[in-house]
Amino acid sequence: MANLQLKALRKSYGDVQTLHGIDLEIQDGEFVVFVGPSGCGKSTLLRCIAGLEEITSGELYIGGERVNEVPPAKRGIAMVFQSYALYPHMTVAENMAFGLRLAGYGKQEQQAAVQRAAQILQIEHLLERKPKALSGGQRQRVAIGRAIVRKPGVFLFDEPLSNLDAALRVQMRVELARLHRELESTMVYVTHDQVEAMTLAHRIVVFNAGRIEQVGTPMELYHQPANLFVAGFIGSPKMNFIPATLVAAGVREARVRLVDGCEVAVAVDATRLTTGAEVTLGARPEHLQAATAATANELRGQVQLAEHLGDTTYLYVNVAGAQGPVVVRADPENPLTTGDMAHLGLVPQRCFLFDAQGAALPRAVS
Repeated sequence: MANLQLKALRKSYGDVQTLHGIDLEIQDGEFVVFVGPSGCGKSTLLRCIAGLEEITSGELYIGGERVNEVPPAKRGIAMVFQSYALYPHMTVAENMAFGLRLAGYGKQEQQAAVQRAAQILQIEHLLERKPKALSGGQRQRVAIGRAIVRKPGVFLFDEPLSNLDAALRVQMRVELARLHRELESTMVYVTHDQVEAMTLAHRIVVFNAGRIEQVGTPMELYHQPANLFVAGFIGSPKMNFIPATLVAAGVREARVRLVDGCEVAVAVDATRLTTGAEVTLGARPEHLQAATAATANELRGQVQLAEHLGDTTYLYVNVAGAQGPVVVRADPENPLTTGDMAHLGLVPQRCFLFDAQGAALPRAVS
């Protein structure tokens, strides 16, 4: 096991800068997930850690040792890629032992390491098969096993589940969480799927355009997003955003006016803004209360679509000024349906307010 430290790390391709001074510390045994949209730099940073990309400037430490110029094979890391990259002519056991054989380990050491990894991953019965005889999930387990046998200080995962179907992704998420508990190793995991991030991570690092927007536990990012970008990225379905104008700013509560003239209260400290400031109201789908009659502190709009999924119903409501339909996670027995007028109650303590630059206003202290 090992900790990671990145200091002002930058990566450029010619005149194009991809990573803009990344500062980050990952503790020994921590499971950290990098998330962000395509092209945000998360995979590039992982490849810099692995030594597959040269660092333009800044410093990288693994286990307290500066490794900028250390070749990948000597960094004490193992990487699992999106593609399984298994040798088709080799058995599972041979694929898993290949790196050890290249490193000069004896046959007995190779066999012992492969058996241990296969037992952890529950693939002992597959050791004599070849990759073509395996399912996608089994192939990914073999790829992970190939990394385990090396006993690395740090595991690096680059979107390892993206080639699997939905059911297998759920199963493999459970397996990865169990694997981390058993190995107690440092793991860095890249994904664009925020559900994977929320379910696996000790801490999540949210990237945007080669910069870190916020670092925190899944619940910290969910309840205390630093800005509009993080608020919109964490949560499924994503947070609803409605433009508004600040009409009253207090330490414990702000009042904002919506495009249709309605005023609602939000439990934030808005005293750093002036009356009349343009702001954005944020409300998560699960925190909106849909009703057929007027209620306090509400949004109003017509239901564009009602999706009945059995255990829940999603309402898509056209609210004046909103960035697309406002999504509401409602009780499956909710009577509202397509074409109805919906009254969406807001709980002030569960709403968010963002200034014109997208920064979140602090939640009111109770």
